[in-house]
Amino acid sequence: MAAAVLASIGVGVYALTDDGGGPRTATSQQPGAPEDNAPDREGDGDSGDGGDDPRRVESGAVTDPLSGISLPVPDGWYGEELQVGAALTSKTSYDCPGDTSKTCVKGGAYSAPAVVLGTRGDTAEEVAKADIAANAEESYGGEAYGRITSHDVLASKAVTVAGQKGYLVRWKAVTQEGSDGFVQSLAFPSPSRPDQIVVVRFGVDTDQQEKILDEITEGIEVAEGGRGNGQDV
Repeated sequence: MAAAVLASIGVGVYALTDDGGGPRTATSQQPGAPEDNAPDREGDGDSGDGGDDPRRVESGAVTDPLSGISLPVPDGWYGEELQVGAALTSKTSYDCPGDTSKTCVKGGAYSAPAVVLGTRGDTAEEVAKADIAANAEESYGGEAYGRITSHDVLASKAVTVAGQKGYLVRWKAVTQEGSDGFVQSLAFPSPSRPDQIVVVRFGVDTDQQEKILDEITEGIEVAEGGRGNGQDV
């Protein structure tokens, strides 16, 4: 998945190296993530570097306190709590096919309020359907994978997430260069502030199992103390 995409607050994933020699995600590939909230990302995947970073959650779940939810951390991934939202990133990386000077990762996901992403809609269904094209472009478009040449709609359905009535849209994005990707936009009301819709953006290379999207979706829960503690965005 475009490695950088996920990083900001989220999905798609390609990482660049900053002037200090440490890898940093390229916010230009992040699906709608605000640049000031982009966390540093490890660009060497399974090497284990950066394992002492106190922000990294290696197992269990990572909390998005703003939205009052937690995201499960799959095997081979790590999580990070962000200033706005939370992110999950695959530890497996590779040279981006469209630009080998950049590093891509196999998958990522992140949560953020729809208003922060600029995604409009009054219902979870409207927000998910409005968000998917931007998610796909930021996860797999641009330099890392070349342009998206086409897409197939794999799912568009109502789901229950953290006790809330939500909606997801899932595409298979076909890229000009390198891996194609599964992208998913999941929207649902925040358990801590029901008038605020949360979006979780996903981007996963198609050589990974599609069920990872379901695993994360089904594992999203109300965070401890999350109900009633939301903040305005």
